Amino acid sequence: MYKGLVIFDIDGVVRDVSQSYRRAIADTVEHYTKGEYRPTMGDMDSLKAEGFWNNDWKASQELIKRWDEDIPVDYDELVAFFQRKYRGDNFDGYITQEPLLVTPDYLAQLAARNFGIGFFSGAMRGSAEYVLKKRLGLENPILIAMEDAPEKPDPTGLFTAIAQLVPPDSEQIPVAYVGDTAADMRVITNAAEQEPFRQWRAIGIIPPHAQTGDDKEYLYASNLQDVGADIVLPGVTELTPDILSALL
Repeated sequence: MYKGLVIFDIDGVVRDVSQSYRRAIADTVEHYTKGEYRPTMGDMDSLKAEGFWNNDWKASQELIKRWDEDIPVDYDELVAFFQRKYRGDNFDGYITQEPLLVTPDYLAQLAARNFGIGFFSGAMRGSAEYVLKKRLGLENPILIAMEDAPEKPDPTGLFTAIAQLVPPDSEQIPVAYVGDTAADMRVITNAAEQEPFRQWRAIGIIPPHAQTGDDKEYLYASNLQDVGADIVLPGVTELTPDILSALL
């Protein structure tokens, strides 16, 4: 039996998406505003700090609306445009420009200390499996993707991942969720409300684009703490087996 479970978000935690998903958001908004507005990283961080815009297609649509609510946007067409930028025709788009933030060895260290590992991401399954299977070499990762569960901060996807790791009578096993957004932290808040008998930990990660060493990084970390993070770390590999043991 595992001594604890650690479930990871993917974007901003397992891979750096500042030049992929974030770039596709900016491209999409710029396209629909006819070049009048290209959101900055700060603009996107401010939106996601609200805790309701985990889906980058909907985040793009919302940024367009806030710029000019009269701009007509067909959602399906927006998604298609976004995907051409991000995924490309055959996974040859911006998805190829995502530095990894973890290594197979790091995950192996956690497993060796008897932690069960899973992934709960708002990314589409194809994109998530691309990084987990092709790039990290994981054979059969426990993965709950966009197609499998409601959007965060709904904790359904987290519960589903847990159920694939341990049997239903494992209520005593503590669970940590590792993410980089307000929605990720609220997943744990909502999970604790629905299953107060289990020990939960929300672990905030500062994504690479926010690791600026100045007030921006401080404010990013403060926001994660304000919405429920038990601890905020400047990178996922800072969550060592010893630190995870202490938290759980």
